[in-house]
Amino acid sequence: MFPFSEVMDFKIEMTDEHELFRKSVREFTESKVRPYVQKVEETNEIPQSIIDGARELGLYGVGVPEKYGGQGGDMRTLAILTEELSRVLPSLGTMVTVNHLFLVPLMIFGTEEQKLKYIPPVAKGEKFAAHANTEPGAGSDVAGIQTRAEKNDNGYTINGRKIFITNSDRAQYFIISARTSPPEQGKRWKGITTFIAEKGMPGLEIGEKFKVIGLRGEQPNEVIFNNLKVPEENIVGKVGEGFKVIVTTYDYSRIIIAAQALGIAQGVFELAFNYSVERKAFEKPIIGFEGVAFRISDMLIKLETARLLVYWAAYLADMQKPLFLMASSMAKTYATEVAEELSDMAIKIHGGAGVDSATGVERYLRDSVITTIYEGTNDIQKLTIAKTLLKLASRSVDIG
Repeated sequence: MFPFSEVMDFKIEMTDEHELFRKSVREFTESKVRPYVQKVEETNEIPQSIIDGARELGLYGVGVPEKYGGQGGDMRTLAILTEELSRVLPSLGTMVTVNHLFLVPLMIFGTEEQKLKYIPPVAKGEKFAAHANTEPGAGSDVAGIQTRAEKNDNGYTINGRKIFITNSDRAQYFIISARTSPPEQGKRWKGITTFIAEKGMPGLEIGEKFKVIGLRGEQPNEVIFNNLKVPEENIVGKVGEGFKVIVTTYDYSRIIIAAQALGIAQGVFELAFNYSVERKAFEKPIIGFEGVAFRISDMLIKLETARLLVYWAAYLADMQKPLFLMASSMAKTYATEVAEELSDMAIKIHGGAGVDSATGVERYLRDSVITTIYEGTNDIQKLTIAKTLLKLASRSVDIG
């Protein structure tokens, strides 16, 4: 059983409320989102009607306590939301749930004043938020950031550059990581502090959009800080301990990315199966050929295994089980790799039609590749799993 202690560690509970919520999101995506998928691919923009529709359903506030303007709900609910949105339009799943990269650090580390000021507008869908951490020389290595924040009379002055910042072009609020002191020998994580900044503050500039291969409609931008002045009351957590704020946020957001990958896998599986039944060759459906039938079966096996991992990680997080940290890395790694593999298989099942953007298959492959990279690359997740195993076994081994 190692590293788990008992069979109950593998328990997953879902409720009727979870299923009712799924059905409501499914209805929204099928009626309000699917008709515009090709338009999003062509224009690289999500229509305002979809953004407004998500707001009317309260989707931006899922997982946020009602006290702060949210809809309530647990991590399982948030995973279902991400899965269902991503099944039809993965970029919409990103747009809606990336706000949690701003909300989670505030809910866990923010002051009550910060929570009351910043969480309700985001949870109600009135304002968007972004999480500015990744830099040209630091992504998964959070301790490697170079953005600086220097103390002044009224707060801090921030200078630096962040890249691949999702939602930054529409965000009104930002959470920013910056160094307030140099890293210590053997403790590189020390000296990072997290701040809240608002759109319109002098010195905060949104740079160029990155033309990444996927997630059309929600592609990231560069964010530049040029003597950005932030008041001291906008510090989230403690000075010098922002590393903990960032990595704790990612402990939860990895489950969201795993759920996004699960939605991609579900969506592309449905396309592949339907095509294999409808497409005929040599006067019979191609699913009647062993090569295609085996691929469809393999796709389903991997899809449902990924689903169990994602729901399990979300349940452990809801129960605040310590091993949810490792489970979230496992789910993120497996689900994203499955999404990429299933997308490739679906293209091959479709043959020539699979590489035609009009059929909607190849976009899932482009989107799935990104999920293996952000929120910590899968190699980083595997290091996290190995470090957790060593810690549980009380064995000190330097693996970086």
